[in-house]
Amino acid sequence: MADTFRNLPNSLALLFALVSGALITLSFAPFNLWPITLLGLTTFALLLKEQPRNQVLWRSFAFGVGLYGAGIHWIYVSIHNFGGAAPLFAAFLVLIFACFMALIFTLPFYIYGRWFSYHRFALLIALPACWLLGEWSRTWLLTGFPWLFLGYSHVDTWLAGWAPVTGVMGISFILAANAGAIAELVWHGKAARQQKPVVISAITLNLAFWVSGAVLSSITWAKPEQTPIKIGMVQPNVDQSTKLTFNEESTLAALNQLRELSTDLWNNDWVVWPEAAIPTSLTFHEALPFLEEMNSKAAAANTALFTGVIYEDRDKQKYYNSIAGLGEGYGFYHKRRLVPFGEYVPLEDQLRGLIEFFNLPTSFIHLGPQDQHGLIAKGVRITPAICYEIVYPDLIAQAAKETQVLLSVNNLGWFLDSIQSKQFMQMAQMRALETGRYLVYSTNNGPSAIIDNKGKIISQSNSFTAQTFTGVIHAVKDWTPFMITSSGPLVILCTLLLLALQLPQLYRKQPD
Repeated sequence: MADTFRNLPNSLALLFALVSGALITLSFAPFNLWPITLLGLTTFALLLKEQPRNQVLWRSFAFGVGLYGAGIHWIYVSIHNFGGAAPLFAAFLVLIFACFMALIFTLPFYIYGRWFSYHRFALLIALPACWLLGEWSRTWLLTGFPWLFLGYSHVDTWLAGWAPVTGVMGISFILAANAGAIAELVWHGKAARQQKPVVISAITLNLAFWVSGAVLSSITWAKPEQTPIKIGMVQPNVDQSTKLTFNEESTLAALNQLRELSTDLWNNDWVVWPEAAIPTSLTFHEALPFLEEMNSKAAAANTALFTGVIYEDRDKQKYYNSIAGLGEGYGFYHKRRLVPFGEYVPLEDQLRGLIEFFNLPTSFIHLGPQDQHGLIAKGVRITPAICYEIVYPDLIAQAAKETQVLLSVNNLGWFLDSIQSKQFMQMAQMRALETGRYLVYSTNNGPSAIIDNKGKIISQSNSFTAQTFTGVIHAVKDWTPFMITSSGPLVILCTLLLLALQLPQLYRKQPD
């Protein structure tokens, strides 16, 4: 098989890489066909083996275009339906974004193509190391876009046991190692028998990852407290177009709906409203009469109320996408990871006004301070995450050290009934699994959910219905190993593995 892949025409290789990347999407929610991950990644590994650097880069780029073109095609909905872009132009912008993400995806494979493509352990060690470094870089480079990490496809398999230990990227590393081992066997075919010790070691190690994952799944790293916390959530299901109209009638209707839907929820310990529950036409100060009324009702019922709201810092003349605590809920939290174009406009002077999408009325938000503390509800400390923030593994893991429960408030109406909401909840489940914390997952359009400390959905609401939703959670004080280490040790390990592979070659090049 080596000659087949080594001599594959470049045009055909690029097509295979594109399709392989696109197929990865089927491994995530709502499809959950996790074996597709190994199929697509194994094909990708074979396409990179013993190829010159320029071919490695082109094939990596093609794989990235397929991965992001298929995996995040749902941004078309936001650009076209709410950004006012014509269908063809919206599709073009999606392609541009996919190509941009593919360029970032390709960066670590420059290292692979430059030094490791022909190495004996290219597939077994260099490939998974480069893959993990790539996922890690996408959590921070240009503020980060940590979407479509391979590990998310295994939130319900044996490998999920690794999440509290290594985080989602550790699972991605294991999957890349699995695919590299399979690709190595395919590459050598019958000749693999001549490398019997290496082959047996690789197979044994990869099987050990799965078996040990099953064992780790049985461990409760962070034990929940016995006292139940009763949660009531309001899911307003306000149409996104209505949210963007900013007229008095729709604003009053939204406030009245919140008032009415909350009437039967005040017997809960917490009542949670989603992101932007208070219409963005009103800032916190402008909505004070209504909020004071709700504060009084929550306090009288001994209930903590949390709501999404735009907060205006009048001294600094800044606006924040925030969560406010009322009644027995205390604190403000301002969002620390903003959505490009949705909440701020990169290259604002050049892009604003070009099309409606670059001039959305919500794209005026400022970045919240990085040193914020969480919210508090009746003595329980909470890690808040506003929408996009829940997809950042290290951000949530570090914040959870000081808290006992995760709270995610979201407005996913920008993407209607696309696969985005399913992917997003799957990532939220991984955060609960990584931190061993219960997660209160509140959305405007649904589904809203209660997720336990094992990342399992205990119960959830229906999508695109205005309804209330209740459940029970428990506070958790202990830390998981991942909360202690975050992704740092994995990044160091992969860097050392690549250096270890390259050092012998560097040594041989030293003059006598």
